Amino acid sequence: MKKVLITGGAGYIGSMLCSKLVNKNYNVTVIDNLKFSKNSLFHLFSKKNFHFINADVRNLKLLSKLINKHEYIIPLAALVGAPLCKKFPKMAKDINLENIKFIVSNLKKKHKILFPNTNSGYGVGKKKTFCDENSPLKPISLYGNTKVQAEKIILMHQNSIVFRLATVFGYSYRMRTDLLVNFFVHEAVLKKKLEVFEPNFRRNFIHINDVVNAFVFALDNFNKMKGNVYNLGLSNANLTKLQLAKNVKKIVKCVNLKIVKNTKDEDKRDYFVSNKKIEKIGFKPKTSLAEGIREMYKIFLVNNFENNKNNY
Repeated sequence: MKKVLITGGAGYIGSMLCSKLVNKNYNVTVIDNLKFSKNSLFHLFSKKNFHFINADVRNLKLLSKLINKHEYIIPLAALVGAPLCKKFPKMAKDINLENIKFIVSNLKKKHKILFPNTNSGYGVGKKKTFCDENSPLKPISLYGNTKVQAEKIILMHQNSIVFRLATVFGYSYRMRTDLLVNFFVHEAVLKKKLEVFEPNFRRNFIHINDVVNAFVFALDNFNKMKGNVYNLGLSNANLTKLQLAKNVKKIVKCVNLKIVKNTKDEDKRDYFVSNKKIEKIGFKPKTSLAEGIREMYKIFLVNNFENNKNNY
């Protein structure tokens, strides 16, 4: 039975990934301080192959002991998003970067590490040109910078795989309504309107179930994939913000769409992404953007997550 340590495993991606791995009979240990959600992993507590530790990843003595006991390490603990990192810059550097340095310094040859970076590291891409894994990284925000630096450190360990994630969407046990697709659908359902600024800024998207499946694929094909970086997104979902809004409007009817001027995104991400590298080795996302929008539409009609604690 493969033993997997996941930091930040109670989060948006982590809670879904843990559920998948436990159901596939991996032995999963999570360390999380439950800052954003207390109950996202409760459904796993009865499972014998699931172990939860309520602690901060900056408890280095504890973290070192846990690393030594596991073969696979998936460091998800992070301050995610440009606004949150700007609000807590020291904590962002400590968790997003310094903690990764500590983890890598404690790895032995037996350890295999899978790390999620972000596409926002591409910053502003060239017009009419797709960013692939060899494209220059030009992060604009503190968030993007910490993740790009962390990626370089991760790749110093021979047994490593890095995913540069597209913007994730879809339902999670630790729900986030601030992610762009989820946010647009949430606004459309609750307010019957969508206000879009910087409408021509482009980015890639991927459903959370496909992110989880990619991690499982990497665990199953580690030796074939190790030592590499892979863009991870839905290739037919390279869209501008305006195109995304129009896709939402097709499904959530009677929505007033308005372009807002003089408002800017702190992360300023603007790029199209090529996912051919991971597709060539046999992994391709299955959930379409339309399916994800319909999913969130149905969920928000039942539960508006009004008291949901987002990252920012």
